[in-house]
Amino acid sequence: MSTPILRLTPTLQSYDWGSRSTLHALLGLAQDGEPLAELWMGAHPKGPSSASADGGPSASLADLIHADPLAMLGRRVLDDYGPRLPYLLKVLAADRALSLQVHPQPHRARAGFNRENRQGVPRESPERSFHDDQHKPEMVVAVSRFEGLSGFRRPERILELLDGLRGDLVTSMRAALEAQPAAAGLREAFTLALRARTSPDVAADLATTVADVGARLESGTTSPRADATVVSLAEQHPGDPGALVSMMLNRVTLEPGESMFVPAGHVHAYLSGCAVEVMSSSDNVLRAGLTTKHVDVESLLACVSYAPGPAARPRIRRLADAASRSHDLPVVDGGLREYRASIAEFALVMGAVSTVGAEAVALPTEGPRIVLALDGLLELGRAEADGGSPRGADGRVSLRPGESVFVPHDAGALDVRGVGDLVVAYVP
Repeated sequence: MSTPILRLTPTLQSYDWGSRSTLHALLGLAQDGEPLAELWMGAHPKGPSSASADGGPSASLADLIHADPLAMLGRRVLDDYGPRLPYLLKVLAADRALSLQVHPQPHRARAGFNRENRQGVPRESPERSFHDDQHKPEMVVAVSRFEGLSGFRRPERILELLDGLRGDLVTSMRAALEAQPAAAGLREAFTLALRARTSPDVAADLATTVADVGARLESGTTSPRADATVVSLAEQHPGDPGALVSMMLNRVTLEPGESMFVPAGHVHAYLSGCAVEVMSSSDNVLRAGLTTKHVDVESLLACVSYAPGPAARPRIRRLADAASRSHDLPVVDGGLREYRASIAEFALVMGAVSTVGAEAVALPTEGPRIVLALDGLLELGRAEADGGSPRGADGRVSLRPGESVFVPHDAGALDVRGVGDLVVAYVP
């Protein structure tokens, strides 16, 4: 008998940058003026979802996976990653900027985690930088218009943006970029900015620079988005050099359905909007500013990739183009798309489902899957076996907005019916 589909109770994270309405609306919660920032669906130790079969007792999804890893994950995923879910699915909703941050490469994550363990830093300490031994590449797909910063601009473009601005820090950054107009110059200018946060004079110096940016914006700048970003970040985090660092980074706007990939070592900050986010199952965030949380400039600098270039984008294909022997996805006339980055731990299928008067739509067929409804009313169940006979009429699960389920590998192939917006996270 196959393992049943499990309903999830996600973990809510209430960070100060979160939206006061978006996740409330998704989950049908009353707006109480408090921010809700992230909805976590997965088995990460910091916030594992609880899971239950309909009508049954609930338990931690992490515990359920450890109890029967072969049935829950499948042989391929278990062999590759051990008895753990290798990805974490989130819905992120931001009214204010998140921290300027980087995620570590695998070897740096292991080294940092082991070092802090040897030093006796408690796992739950807010002063800890490495919360686990995993890397944390991530991919976001916009649900609303989503604003962010990701990756370094070309040095010559940064110099154009910094031109004419007064201040000791910005003058030093310009000099570094002019002397070494490549990755070495980016490293030097970025390092100057991050280490300046401990200077007693940095707030007054930045105030001069930000005033120049504001005056340029009011007078009709040729780079209004970059200048407006500096002014906004300086208002949110007065005296923080991260506002000036924003001029070094690509400014990104994602419309609904558009996506961005953030590899390890990639400097980034999300600014506003709602997105679905999938990542390796890790909470390793090295922060350098624009935050009230622990800042670890030296650990971050050791992880940064300084190669300039545009923000990374995953490969996006309609399911009609994504049919493959491994997942047997059908040709459908719908809004579902497959999002794939250069990472083995995760992929997404996301978009609109409409099966009124049509056959059900098949979903990824193997491994551990998390399915989330963003809108509408959907019904998830076992797909038809070869020859058209149902694998089982029972076990179909309805999904309303904000509801999610974990589909064990042993549950087999599934399909979805109904009208609504769907997210499926899986191991490709």
